[in-house]
Amino acid sequence: MRATRYFLPTLREVPAEAELASHRLLLRGGFIRKLAAGVYIYLPLGWRVIRKIEQIVREETDRIGGVELFMPALVPQELLDETGRSGLEILFRLKDRHQRPFTLGFTHEEVITDIVRHTVSSYRQMPLVLYQIQTKFRDEPRPRGGVIRAREFLMYDAYSFDTDYDALERTYQAIRVAYVRMFQRMGLPTIIVEAEAGAIGGGSNEEFMIVAEGGEDKVLQCDTCGYGANAEKCELPDPQLTPPPVEGIPPAEKVATPNARTVEEVTAFLNTTADRLVKTLLMRVDGKPVAALVRGDRELNLYKLQHALDGESVEMMDAESIRQITNAPVGFAGPVGLPPDIPILADYELRGLQDFITGANEADAHLIHVCWGRDFPEPRWADLRVAEAGDKCPRCPNGTLREVRGIEVGHIFQLGVKYSEAMGALYTDAEGNQKPIIMGCYGLGVSRCLAAVAEVHHDADGICFPITVAPFEVVLILVNPEDTSQREVAERLYAEMLQAGIEVLYDDRDERSGVKFKDADLIGIPIQVVVGRAVQEGAVEVRLRTDKTPHRVAAEQAVAHLQALIAELKRQYEPTV
Repeated sequence: MRATRYFLPTLREVPAEAELASHRLLLRGGFIRKLAAGVYIYLPLGWRVIRKIEQIVREETDRIGGVELFMPALVPQELLDETGRSGLEILFRLKDRHQRPFTLGFTHEEVITDIVRHTVSSYRQMPLVLYQIQTKFRDEPRPRGGVIRAREFLMYDAYSFDTDYDALERTYQAIRVAYVRMFQRMGLPTIIVEAEAGAIGGGSNEEFMIVAEGGEDKVLQCDTCGYGANAEKCELPDPQLTPPPVEGIPPAEKVATPNARTVEEVTAFLNTTADRLVKTLLMRVDGKPVAALVRGDRELNLYKLQHALDGESVEMMDAESIRQITNAPVGFAGPVGLPPDIPILADYELRGLQDFITGANEADAHLIHVCWGRDFPEPRWADLRVAEAGDKCPRCPNGTLREVRGIEVGHIFQLGVKYSEAMGALYTDAEGNQKPIIMGCYGLGVSRCLAAVAEVHHDADGICFPITVAPFEVVLILVNPEDTSQREVAERLYAEMLQAGIEVLYDDRDERSGVKFKDADLIGIPIQVVVGRAVQEGAVEVRLRTDKTPHRVAAEQAVAHLQALIAELKRQYEPTV
């Protein structure tokens, strides 16, 4: 491809909107352009990378027997009504001219289950893996990072259908290995961590994470046994704390705390520390009120609270509901004096704490010297808080958790019968019995991988693409278009590269050489061939984007040299599993 005929709108200035390195470089390099918040155009360079990522994903899924199809982005709402997911806040909703409600697909479990329930009826038709690469839509409240968290994005989603859980486990593990191979071929070093299922639901699930400073997810890893989990999922063991004696602790006392409702404000006013304060968070689990207690320096994990009560949904109570229960505004709730029909759950840590501070269920007031079991009934103990660096590992006796930031690029789930039971997707087994199909689902962010590659592979000058996903394999730079000998050599090399099947971007623009070199570094094509003064000696310069050391190669041997170099670079990304 000639640069003079290509659409290559690079930017010299760093866009003010871009927070992450990948976002800045993809905008500057002319890979993407913003149309609206969380909505991006994939420009020609970006689309070439996307297509290569898609091809890797297709090859590895086909390798394990996956079959590709393509489902509509427009989903009838009644399908989501069957599984209870039509009320999710992230859905884009619309109606047709007949007022029939639809949603834009954020994931396609209901659609694929509807297909299978009308076509698969016998155990002989399974195992089955169906997949697609499709545009998805989620009404993200805070899009960020360019295409890392967007409202419209490209996603690979696969779905497996099996007769029993042993078969599901085999399929799950085969796809897990396929994911490892996919990311190795893309040049993405991933860690696999336990994860929270979220709106997808189901049982066991894992995320594939790219460790990056700008990652939006907090990941906890054990320094001893290798355990890893997203902070939403990371379990914490019961420390089996011994309750301190209550004898000698003064009675609970109400103190005025005017205009002090946050942890910082209350601890400053009372001249104490956050670990002596107990937060009372009034929540609804499956619509029913519940009080959750965590230490003032901790954060409540909503998913853990939901799971502790075997719930399907969890949400914070609104201010008016809190006022009706506590007779106080937000920020002054406490466990003492709550209505007896509201269950109280407390994090394991609080079992070892007495003589603490809570809200007084009264505006501008808190209680000091509070003790559980004395001033309010002993709560139900559970793992409720978000894990942090320094916590003990839940899997081994001596491990300590450390924190890294990660970008999620893949998420795989063992759904079980969550969707098949709800939607009546049944099969007949060998004995003639009808049973629900056992399902799994497997997502991979195709457009997110574009950003992840740029986030992992870049330097001060731009992106450094792995050759397997680079928009082109070689950039051919004509230093001086007005020099006849240079142009003749460049034109001949360009034709020979095309004939040899080398993906080449020929920078034949009438621009200063400095501009061409800067653009070549910015867009990150892995091999640079420079046609300049060396042509007087019958040579050109070949160098790698990651190593600027020039190597002189005879012009007549350049294509053969490039073919060998390309093969060598590709070997670096061959899967190891």
